[in-house]
Amino acid sequence: METVAEQQVHPELMAARTDQECGIGRTLQVLDGKWTTLIVRELLTGPLRFTELRAGIGPVSAKTLTDRLRVLEHQGILTRTIYPEVPPRVVYELTEQGLSLQTVLLAMLRWGRAHPA
Repeated sequence: METVAEQQVHPELMAARTDQECGIGRTLQVLDGKWTTLIVRELLTGPLRFTELRAGIGPVSAKTLTDRLRVLEHQGILTRTIYPEVPPRVVYELTEQGLSLQTVLLAMLRWGRAHPA
């Protein structure tokens, strides 16, 4: 017999409880940690350089930001373009897959606004 809570849960979410390849788990792998989510948020506005990203995100160390950017690049969420200038210019930009995370971040934004601390 279903509980009242289970009757109100979307069927896809109920099915995800037993799914070995759960989409929620995959999303959490990509958006691992505070900084990763904020990186994606910043890049939704368009391509940015490292210093622009760091300024928009807040008090993140250069090492942490570099590590997160490398992981996101490896996952196919963003691209890193190096321009052969002196000094070299490096620009980060979301891929199609990265841009598709906008709906996830928008849902997070709306939930956060509806449920302030």
